[in-house]
Amino acid sequence: MVVSMAMMLRIFVSFLVVLIQVLSVAARTNPVDSAALKSLKDSWYGPSNWTGEDPCGSSWEGVGCRNSRVISITLSSMDLNGQLSGDVQGLSELETLDLSYNKDLTGYLSQSIGKLTKLSNLILVGCGFSGPIPDSIGSLTQLFFLSLNSNKFTGGIPATIGYLTELYWLDLSDNQIEGNIPVSSGSNPGLDMLVNTKHFHFGKNQLSGEIPARLFHSKMTLIHLLVENNRFTGVIPDTLGFVQTMEVLNSFSGSVPQNLNNLTHVNELDISNNNLNGLLPNLTGMNVLNYLLAGNPICNERGEGRKTYCMETQQTETYSTPPENCLPTECSSNQVSSPTCKCAFPYTGNLVFRAPSFSNLGNRTTYETLQKSLLLFFQKRQLPVESVSLRNPIRDLNDHLVIQLQVFPSSQDRFTWTGVSGIASVLSNQTFKTPSSFGPFFFIGETYKYFVGESTGSKKSVSTGIIIGATVGGSVLAILALIIGIYAFRQKKRAEDAAKRSDPFASWDSNKHSGAVPQLTGARFFSFDELKKWTNNFSETNVIGCGGYGKVYRGSLLNRELVAIKRALQGSMQGTHEFKTEIELLSRVHHKNVVGLAGFCFDQAEQMLVYEYIPNGTLKDGLSGKTGVRLDWMRRLKIAIGAARGLQYLHDHVNPPIVHRDIKSNNILLADHLNAKVADFGLSKLLGERGHITTQVKGTMGYMDPEYYMTNQLTEKSDVFSFGVVLLEIVTGKVPIDKGRYIVKEVKDAMDMTKDLYNLHEILDPAVCSGATPRSLEKFVDLALKCVEEKGVNRPKMSEVVKQIEYIMEIEGLNPDDESASTSATYEGANKGLNHPYTESLFVYSEA
Repeated sequence: MVVSMAMMLRIFVSFLVVLIQVLSVAARTNPVDSAALKSLKDSWYGPSNWTGEDPCGSSWEGVGCRNSRVISITLSSMDLNGQLSGDVQGLSELETLDLSYNKDLTGYLSQSIGKLTKLSNLILVGCGFSGPIPDSIGSLTQLFFLSLNSNKFTGGIPATIGYLTELYWLDLSDNQIEGNIPVSSGSNPGLDMLVNTKHFHFGKNQLSGEIPARLFHSKMTLIHLLVENNRFTGVIPDTLGFVQTMEVLNSFSGSVPQNLNNLTHVNELDISNNNLNGLLPNLTGMNVLNYLLAGNPICNERGEGRKTYCMETQQTETYSTPPENCLPTECSSNQVSSPTCKCAFPYTGNLVFRAPSFSNLGNRTTYETLQKSLLLFFQKRQLPVESVSLRNPIRDLNDHLVIQLQVFPSSQDRFTWTGVSGIASVLSNQTFKTPSSFGPFFFIGETYKYFVGESTGSKKSVSTGIIIGATVGGSVLAILALIIGIYAFRQKKRAEDAAKRSDPFASWDSNKHSGAVPQLTGARFFSFDELKKWTNNFSETNVIGCGGYGKVYRGSLLNRELVAIKRALQGSMQGTHEFKTEIELLSRVHHKNVVGLAGFCFDQAEQMLVYEYIPNGTLKDGLSGKTGVRLDWMRRLKIAIGAARGLQYLHDHVNPPIVHRDIKSNNILLADHLNAKVADFGLSKLLGERGHITTQVKGTMGYMDPEYYMTNQLTEKSDVFSFGVVLLEIVTGKVPIDKGRYIVKEVKDAMDMTKDLYNLHEILDPAVCSGATPRSLEKFVDLALKCVEEKGVNRPKMSEVVKQIEYIMEIEGLNPDDESASTSATYEGANKGLNHPYTESLFVYSEA
């Protein structure tokens, strides 16, 4: 019997070996590459058309192969969720990796990325990667294009990047990178070794110190140096004058070096709003130069203020691509009328220009030229594009020019996977060259959700090899049946999960309480099972807040990122309406002073919202002393400017504008370094073209705009009134209504502008008075009272409020753009115990 069993085992193993060998011959993908791709597939959600066991043979979307080896992965705007696992190192022949515009692709970039030594293009624009950039990136010595901008990378710039001597493009902008720019010393590498690199893009980070003089020398071939919105100190290095290939510069301080005149190719020099002083050197050698010095001390000298270069950048022209000799079509939900008046689902995103011309942006012809250039470019690349639309050019808070882009498909009303990937790829890898007026740019694409269904592989006849393999393997089918059954069950489960992710609101009940199906722009779907796992089965030990809406749980995602999960009570109609409002609005807004929506769950009759985790409580808790953080005057100013900027963003930089409708100290959360974030959008409204909406009065007593209360007309100035009450809370430490006293009336009645501190010594918080100058306090009270004027027309806009708070901070010697909280605070202890932002009062709403 034993012999028989041993014989059967040998036969079984022999059959398996033969079967595997036959199937390997039939497969077109190297088995190591195939295993690596399948591991990647398991570590993220999508793309849904990665089906079949043979990636090259089944033509997996975005996977390029040569001689059975995977040489490229291009999956831009494919709604990938998850992480880039270390198994990517198995793709040893990979030359291009482009995962741009997948903002739910998160976690750390593994050190194993350095094993991809054949890589020439690494493009991860607009994802959600965090943590330090791995030092191993210096091993990618064939790298030509490195673009990691618009992520959440932290730490310093790896000095090992200096080893990438073939590099043409280096873009690390729009992250949280800090420290100095590394230069070589002895055997240690630095960025000064990158003599072939044409682009240094480091803007919108937290880089500091002086820009090293050794960074520049005559062997360099730089054409773009963009360092705006950092924390550099010192002066422009004289050595910059040696880099005679330079074309675009921005954001320096100190004096202008005399030898800058050597840079004869520079056509844009933007060093406005810095600390430039002294005499302006002779720049006549820079014969194609436009330069801007506005906002520097040099412009305050006699006769200089009227010079062209001392005038502020002109406003951009309001522009929207007009119809081409046709009448716009009225389209169904989610479709848009194209410039040729056809209804379609466009691929959308934002073009962000980091150093646009100072002189041409008020001219409609400039935008028409860009539009025609894009369309011609797409069509020359044989991409399925019928027309292009540009809309709403604005200057953002970083002085970048942002233009909304819509790309419309040809032949049908929507794109295929290949079409979107192709468009996104040529924009992310900078193949498209802009007209000269626009300068360097980057693109942030939105997730596309309207793909045409297409086959994921050719339906070839079954090859002889497969037939032989099936015949030889016939004797083991009984054993394989169990494996197939398990595989089929898992595939079915994956298909169900994919269906939920593609249409999470299929079971939405549209009624008068809940309204129509939520319309989202990129929010991540979480399944109930995922959130159940990450909250330890919604354990009571994970509860960090509760209220009429439901409970809030602390959860830890796969990448160990902490989140706050707000779970609605089942059957709550109030909860359904607020869930819809918050998910629609927060999926559209992205700003450092607005609480971030990580995702949502609408699964198994559950409604949950997943937010970024805010550790330091609410402003209300901070003012009352519950958090254990002492809020002195300087810290209160920092909180005020953050909250004001968040509210200004909602009013001025979202289209259509958003009126929050419930601004109060309990809806201002305090993140790391006491950065304020506006939260809780359950009552918010979109503002129409008329500038107001008529709606049922809702809000919180004490903060509510009296004009809104009387007329039912909600405007942006309603939020300004509420914010004025918050400012009075900040300066007095008192709640708005207490034992029949109303803080607005109390301050107005006691105020005497002829006396010191306006005679408010008894009302102002002693913690404020001990650390503030009288002038700044008086200016702050003035601003608060302007905000709480009875008539909305007499109140300032939030943009004006922001400017005034910045001015008050400057009176106190503070830098309004400093990210740190005062001089030393990180407040690790503020998130312990019961002192937490997700408390009962966060969920309480008052109606009149």
